[in-house]
Amino acid sequence: MCTLKKIKEDKLKEACGVFGIFSSNSIPLGNIMYYGLSALQHRGQESAGIAISNGKQINCYKDMGLVSQVFNVEKLQDLKGKISIGHVRYSTTGSSDKVNAQPICEKFNEGQIAVAHNGNITNAEELKEKLKDQGAVFKTTSDSEVILKLLEMESHVEIKEKFINALKYLKGSYSLIFSIKDTLIAVRDPLGIRPLCIGKLNDNYVVSSESCALSSLKIQFIRDVNPGEMIIINNELVESVNIFNKKNYGLCSFEYIYFAREDSIIDGISVYESRINAGKKLYENHAIEGDIVVGVPDSGIPAAIGYSKTSGIPYGLGFIKNRYAVRSFILPHKNLRESMIDIKLNPLLNEVRGKKVIVIDDSIVRGTSSKKVVKILFENGAKEVHFRIASPPIKCCCHLGIDTGRNKELIAAAKSIEEIRKEIGATTLEYLSLEEFCELFDGKQNLCKGCFNGKYPQ
Repeated sequence: MCTLKKIKEDKLKEACGVFGIFSSNSIPLGNIMYYGLSALQHRGQESAGIAISNGKQINCYKDMGLVSQVFNVEKLQDLKGKISIGHVRYSTTGSSDKVNAQPICEKFNEGQIAVAHNGNITNAEELKEKLKDQGAVFKTTSDSEVILKLLEMESHVEIKEKFINALKYLKGSYSLIFSIKDTLIAVRDPLGIRPLCIGKLNDNYVVSSESCALSSLKIQFIRDVNPGEMIIINNELVESVNIFNKKNYGLCSFEYIYFAREDSIIDGISVYESRINAGKKLYENHAIEGDIVVGVPDSGIPAAIGYSKTSGIPYGLGFIKNRYAVRSFILPHKNLRESMIDIKLNPLLNEVRGKKVIVIDDSIVRGTSSKKVVKILFENGAKEVHFRIASPPIKCCCHLGIDTGRNKELIAAAKSIEEIRKEIGATTLEYLSLEEFCELFDGKQNLCKGCFNGKYPQ
């Protein structure tokens, strides 16, 4: 089932980011959590939260807004404990309000538990109805609460068995971090759709959605969590448990195309290098004569640099991005949302006037932003605008929890490349083909390509 939240801007959404720490002693964890979550801010800007545990009691602090808006020095000084998990959110399931902010904390017969969840449980509604029939009461509309209720139903068993039994009910995409009693638990979905990695800072273990949060804090990267793996960390042990035995898996292609930060390495592959190589591949297979290469900020820039290096055509900024503009999808009126790109992206006139401009972007979802970019460039004196896309056409909505929207919202689902070119007004338009995109990874990475070809890992 496609996610029900209607797409309101011409980009896929970054889902969420999770970050957690286990310390053998009770120490101040506020600053580490703050900077770790800040490094993952690109994955979600709606809400932020931190749960902290001394091994017995969990305190949770969360609110709407960016990490820097939710937490101040006074709050961070109070965050002392052995275990802390944090979350930055973009809502795919459940409304965007404080009640659905994470981590979600609950009490049940084993004491307290908190969860931070990146992903989307696609069978959440089905599970919720069954759990309600068994007496479960839900306080949020988030699919993440379903996970806690499943764990609550698994009573009178040890923690490891509790998680193994409960997680087998889940379908979709997820990276999860739990704080329960004196234990930190991290889980990656059996298909490996969402990323998760583990690092070490002195005697402290750290879990993060992306390695960029580890490297920014000088935390030693240990490895990626494997698809279907659960890692249990407490004072007695660090244990790896393979919950699932699936052999067919695939990281979401859009982690490399758009979601992840450029300085992350996911499953052994550099995000930055993959985007640079996408630009090189675009020139090798879809070359066009031009005067300047520009990237649509931010994720289109590395591919534009790669195109420029390979072609010898000069790279230019082309656009200045206003990083402090209101995110367009939160604006209430369609005309306000559509006008936001004029505020977000301002062309450098001397860079584009009278020139054949080659524009590189990471993807096209609905075509509304691409159409605006082309229009802005022509209005500011560009002679020609050649669009090159560093990924294949998005033709299918995601069945594994990524917010692509419905098929009818995807411009490539019903239109040919030539029809899309006419729609956005570009002089020429080319995409990387699916085969060309897969060549970027040279067989070193299993990827989910369902939004391109409708074939999803099972």
